[in-house]
Amino acid sequence: MVPGRASRPLGEITLPVQFNTATSYRVEHINFYVVDFNIAYHPILGRLALAKFMAALHYAYLVLKMPLPVGVLSLWANHSVAYACETESLTLAEATDLSIQMASMVGEAKMESADDMEIPEPPRASTKSKEVKEVGLGLDDPSKTLKIGAHLDPK
Repeated sequence: MVPGRASRPLGEITLPVQFNTATSYRVEHINFYVVDFNIAYHPILGRLALAKFMAALHYAYLVLKMPLPVGVLSLWANHSVAYACETESLTLAEATDLSIQMASMVGEAKMESADDMEIPEPPRASTKSKEVKEVGLGLDDPSKTLKIGAHLDPK
């Protein structure tokens, strides 16, 4: 799910999904909705699909377990691949959120009047003369001086 994005499915497709081992297998027909999202996960098995397989998920260990005619099938995920998919999904979600915010700001800017969006002119430099006076720094060395404007406001 991408925050801020909603979509209607483009369609629906029913596909046979098979989990197997060398000695036994299990096939169920699962309905998938087709959506126009660019996300890291391509097919997503939802609760209904997991219920059909009587599967149990453990997110912390990234394992899916389901009963087979002979024993229990355990599918282990690759942690580094799962992390890469999660990172990609977060990056996409952040980019989508930024583009939504930018579109909102552009919309707000279009509602502002041209006068409110005008950039003010910088203040012009003073026309007073550029006279300077030299002031001693009050150190033991009288050659250490500082030049300051001669017409500074005493306040």
